[in-house]
Amino acid sequence: MSSLRLGRDALTEERKSKFDRMKNAPVTVLQIGEGNFLRGFTDWMLHVSREQGLFHGSVAVTQPRPSGKPKIEQLNAQDGLYTLVVRGLEGGEEVERSNVISVFSQVFDPYENWNRLIEIAQSEDLRFVISNTTEAGLTYKPEPLTNEPIISFPGKIAYLLYRRYEAFGGAADKGLLFLPCELLERNGDTLLELVLRYSSDWGLPEAYRDWVLASNRFLNTLVDRIVTGYPEEAQADAWFSEWGYSDPMLTTAEPYHLWAIEGEAELDDLLPLKKADLNVQWTDDLSPFQQRKVRILNAAHTWMAPLGLLHGIEQVREFMEHPSLGQSIKSLILHDVVPALPYPQREMTDYANTVFERFANPYIRHRLADIAMNSLSKFKARLLPSLRYYANLGQPIPERLAVGLAGLLRYTRVRRIGDGYGGIDLQGKAYSVRDDEELLGLCSEIWQNAEQTQEKLLETVKRLLSEETVWDMDLSAWDGLAEAIITRRELWEEGDSR
Repeated sequence: MSSLRLGRDALTEERKSKFDRMKNAPVTVLQIGEGNFLRGFTDWMLHVSREQGLFHGSVAVTQPRPSGKPKIEQLNAQDGLYTLVVRGLEGGEEVERSNVISVFSQVFDPYENWNRLIEIAQSEDLRFVISNTTEAGLTYKPEPLTNEPIISFPGKIAYLLYRRYEAFGGAADKGLLFLPCELLERNGDTLLELVLRYSSDWGLPEAYRDWVLASNRFLNTLVDRIVTGYPEEAQADAWFSEWGYSDPMLTTAEPYHLWAIEGEAELDDLLPLKKADLNVQWTDDLSPFQQRKVRILNAAHTWMAPLGLLHGIEQVREFMEHPSLGQSIKSLILHDVVPALPYPQREMTDYANTVFERFANPYIRHRLADIAMNSLSKFKARLLPSLRYYANLGQPIPERLAVGLAGLLRYTRVRRIGDGYGGIDLQGKAYSVRDDEELLGLCSEIWQNAEQTQEKLLETVKRLLSEETVWDMDLSAWDGLAEAIITRRELWEEGDSR
């Protein structure tokens, strides 16, 4: 491994010149979030745009929570530079591309440099605020307004906007454009609602609230890219030897990326990402993007996780390579799920094919045990709408959709084990289940009662399907569904379906 650490000194003379120009560029973007995702997604996009001479600003980055200080310090030690390696499949071919990302002109801890954050908020140049504070960051936690740094993310924004409002006398043209990347539906609307709530808590002037609403924009966005973070040590060391420098902030990502933003296309003139040939979609309606992701990508994950774990499969790619299950998941999506979506079939099919390629990425180790967490609620949101589509048409539930539900019910045949619940897979090996305690307890009780009374499998399945606490409706009334579930004999021990 090289003894030279990534920083300005590790750059070529040409790259140093570009770096210096970036460092002197005005801060047009405030980024709250120092983690792998934003660095492998939005910062990479800004870097690509800047390399093409389209984006002329720079980014000031801070961490949302005090616990993020070590990463901020590491980025600072590297002059705000880090390496991103994009690797995976494109058109069936393996690709690998590395770039030193250079967009951070300022990197600092807001809890130690609170006034510096305020100065940026009051800057004439600032135009955008990008964030990824996780879903937990977009929540309300009561907090007093004092002279100390504000901990909550929406509370920070409420205060920083107030300081900006004061600095510019409420000028209508000095509002900011917010692009939250938290994985929460209607994330922009949520952030605005929370900002207004903190403003009310603190008794800030009504005129300021009016300015927030009239002069600032909180755009709803959807982000889609798997950013896998720091690679295995052996791979990292090999790259460091090849590059001639080491980089503790190295991160990796898949080639696929999508940023769908609910806003007019003209906004790309301000933030030229689509112009840089990036997959950024400005749209007046995020619903198609959200639904296709939930009903195709997320639904595929939710279908495969219980079935895969029951068959002793540990990872997504392993599932895709399985001789029968791999083909079944593709057929499920293309022939059962896509027709149930109210959007152009060709667009949905094209998206589904990108999902299959992403699942086959040889560099991503995506554990089914992690995906299986909260499978009951996930099934309700991701797969049940497709089942309901066929039920509403009076058609039989497609066999593959029934198989997914059968796998889920078999997966929830669990018993209490210590502080959690666990079951036995089809090879006789134990597995643990992480889901809502109340729902798992209900399923466990139904299965144990069936064993004690030697109830026929059909009756047990009907009882499980009838639990509105689980499904928000009575699925046992759907004609032929319970019967279709118990026909999957490979999921049930001999004698269960008598």
